[in-house]
Amino acid sequence: MMKFRFRRQGADPQREKLKQELFAFNKTVEHGFPNQPSALAFDPELRIMAIGTRSGAVKIYGAPGVEFTGLHRDAATVTQMHFLPGQGRLLTLLDDSSLHLWEIVHHNGCAHLEEALSFQLPSRPGFDGASAPLSLIRVTVVLLVAAGDIAALGTEGSSVFFLDVTTLTLLEGQTLAPGEVLRSVPDDYRCGKALGPVESLQGHLQDPTKILIGYSRGLLVIWNQASQCVDHVFLGNQQLESLCWGRDSSTVVSSHSDGSYAVWSVDAGSSPTLQPTVATTPYGPFPCKAINKILWRTCESGGHFIIFSGGMPRASYGDRHCSWPITGGRNLAQEPSQRGLLLTGHEDGTVRFWDASGVALRPLYKLSTAGLFQTDCEHADSLAQAAEDDWPPFRKVGCFDPYSDDPRLGVQKVALCKYTAQMVVAGTAGQVLVLELSDVPVEQAVSVAIIDLLQDREGFTWKGHERLSPRTGPLPWPAGFQPRVLVQCLPPAAVTAVTLHTEWSLVAFGTSHGFGLFDYQRKSPVLARCTLHPNDSLAMEGPLSRVKSLKKSLRQSFRRIRKSRVSGKKRAANASSKLQEANAQLAEQACPHDVEMTPVQRRIEPRSADDSLSGVVRCLYFADTFLRDGAHHGPTMWAGTNSGSVFAYALEVPAAAVGGEKRPEQAVEAVLGKEVQLMHRAPVVAIAVLDGRGRPLPEPYEASRDLAQAPDMQGGHAVLIASEEQFKVFTLPKVSAKTKFKLTAHEGCRVRKVALATFASVACEDYAETCLACLTNLGDVHVFSVPGLRPQVHYSCIRKEDISGIASCVFTRHGQGFYLISPSEFERFSLSARNITEPLCSLDINLPRDATQASYRLRESPKLSQANGTPSILLASQSLDGSPDPAHSKGPDTPEPPEAALSPMSIDSATSADTTLDTTGDVTVEDVKDFLGSSEESERNLRNLAEDEAHACAILIK
Repeated sequence: MMKFRFRRQGADPQREKLKQELFAFNKTVEHGFPNQPSALAFDPELRIMAIGTRSGAVKIYGAPGVEFTGLHRDAATVTQMHFLPGQGRLLTLLDDSSLHLWEIVHHNGCAHLEEALSFQLPSRPGFDGASAPLSLIRVTVVLLVAAGDIAALGTEGSSVFFLDVTTLTLLEGQTLAPGEVLRSVPDDYRCGKALGPVESLQGHLQDPTKILIGYSRGLLVIWNQASQCVDHVFLGNQQLESLCWGRDSSTVVSSHSDGSYAVWSVDAGSSPTLQPTVATTPYGPFPCKAINKILWRTCESGGHFIIFSGGMPRASYGDRHCSWPITGGRNLAQEPSQRGLLLTGHEDGTVRFWDASGVALRPLYKLSTAGLFQTDCEHADSLAQAAEDDWPPFRKVGCFDPYSDDPRLGVQKVALCKYTAQMVVAGTAGQVLVLELSDVPVEQAVSVAIIDLLQDREGFTWKGHERLSPRTGPLPWPAGFQPRVLVQCLPPAAVTAVTLHTEWSLVAFGTSHGFGLFDYQRKSPVLARCTLHPNDSLAMEGPLSRVKSLKKSLRQSFRRIRKSRVSGKKRAANASSKLQEANAQLAEQACPHDVEMTPVQRRIEPRSADDSLSGVVRCLYFADTFLRDGAHHGPTMWAGTNSGSVFAYALEVPAAAVGGEKRPEQAVEAVLGKEVQLMHRAPVVAIAVLDGRGRPLPEPYEASRDLAQAPDMQGGHAVLIASEEQFKVFTLPKVSAKTKFKLTAHEGCRVRKVALATFASVACEDYAETCLACLTNLGDVHVFSVPGLRPQVHYSCIRKEDISGIASCVFTRHGQGFYLISPSEFERFSLSARNITEPLCSLDINLPRDATQASYRLRESPKLSQANGTPSILLASQSLDGSPDPAHSKGPDTPEPPEAALSPMSIDSATSADTTLDTTGDVTVEDVKDFLGSSEESERNLRNLAEDEAHACAILIK
């Protein structure tokens, strides 16, 4: 008979209150090119930019730290966006031809972006009384006229509708039908052809009653809205892309799909105009891309210049460029006491450093490792050659070339010690590079060491890519991170795990074949261990190999099918399972309301030892703990594999002298102390040692430099092993099971990322708890107590379909995390109630005197039109004369802006290897040392930054 355990429904009130003080969930979108941008708008008065995305999100950016985010209720693509100048209002057009009016509204001194009104153009009746096809009413272009009070809507059916923006209602009797235009066109130009969709609408520079209309066929028309007639006609015959006025509305400029543009003279005495005065293809005569946007601007001297996008030769337009001061609003957030540093690894062998202290990411430094190797393509030579020979003579964008970039350069893992400025960069071809920060440029040779992880095993042949060939002789290295030693793994498979211990001068690395330990002070290998199973032939092919073992794959597939059939028959024949299901249903009906049953933990399927890639090393870890006996502690190294194996090695590391930074020049020895095999062979995701107080051990040099509390070496230590299936705590040195938690989420749930984080209380400055943060393959984030492994909170963070987002997620030590929501945009989330990064800013807007925003605002909850949390943003509104609005000015009862969330003074660093970011800036070594110095240096830098806050920092985008 099945036994049930019951617990009280109501939890401890004090514990629940403490959870609210420790845990909270918040999301913030970081700067970068947003997720699939589809529309842009700029307000020259407020100096803010709006970006619409294909998922229906609206994002408004000003100065760094000034951000607003909204989300349309329907997940439709934003095709056009138009600011009502100076009003803080935005009109958006979706691909379903619906219009939406957004406005920045405030409440109790804080503001956010809300959707005020929406409008759908009604369908036109057909001949039989039915609705017309959608193509006849699809909106193609929007123009704001008459100071933004009226919007002209061009459609795919050649009609132009006029809309009252304040109420989003159609103006009766103002619609311009295509028949009105065709009557002004000569018969020989008509020829029974339609005008085509309205491609462009432009308002007259002096007369707001006149509108320039451009149709897809090439016809241009000046329409007089006051007299309801056509003033002028331009008989163009090329497919139209864009229009603009020029020379005080005395000329019209049109751009076309073949890469050409034309200048038309507006002469009231001669209509229609048959030919333009100027017609040219700037980058011809070879086929060119369309000029999709063109502008005419006049200088104070009387001259003019033309700005256009597109028009480049089709053969080379993709890698050439021929970016707008977005400085609106004020960032009111205090200078963060916690300096955040984000490292990203890229396919071209670069590592980029980002200032993640605030809401906006700021590029700091770019490290390139390609110069150490002889690759298939030399980017410098190709760029120089392209700059001399190619037409047009524009600088190339980026350095990525899918036909010549060497994929072996890709960065897989990065480890950084912020106290000694030493770093390890591991790549796709088994290269492990140890680097150190230097103030001066040097010219030196890099030592190379080779470690064979197979240890001359017979029967294994590497079928993947070859290793990278390092350059010989002294090489020039600029100031910054400079390589000291290169460790090359054999076979040259991708590095899957790496860890660094600068106090012991050791680096550990792992691949799909095994793991190794290297002493980079003496530049000598310490340990090499093969983890391959004899039947694991798939690991010998490599991730870049095009020859896969079809026979092996088919054999494994049939084996899984047989196992599932056999296990299904066994489950069907097992009467006890039916009894358990019946008891569970009976218990659910019989349980009183004040108790609940502990969740039934799902069945864990055991895995075969000869599964493919079973020898992949998933995690590596250094710890000073008790491994040999309970009386003596010392350095240890732990390794976890894909087959659930854990290897613990006792290390003999010569102790450094008192006050010394380096240890003596003696060999390091490694002896296997323990070997643990998890029962279900689930992949080991992470390993961490807990001291006598149940806290994780500090990082190297933290305790010796009084930057962290020294670990408790008196009580018994424990090791936390996190696998994809469960978390388990073992006592040390006996390695006996103490506590465990099997993941009880839905079927198919797996642990993807875990990290130990410190959660500080917002109510008590001195109280904090260390918990285990976990991300599953369903995109859920769980937080567990340590070492008790009791569930604390649970949040839905990432969509389960977003595989790349889940794979790229990283946690920080203070309860925050990053993940990619597009190839070039991060989203930051926080699990800590105290350590929250969110926008805190103000924006001065000029509202119309007769504005009645609240009267026509949507009745739905603001949460329906917001995304990524609700940022705290202060709104300072102004009247039309520029003076502060009394209704919105700060009075004695207005609450002060909330202070920025504070956390312990440290660098909350996070690293990610599978990211692609396109831009970086010119920096110096000092910029990086700000993040890697001591606490005193960081405090000085904070004071200097506060003094220089008024000066804008110019970043050159390469």
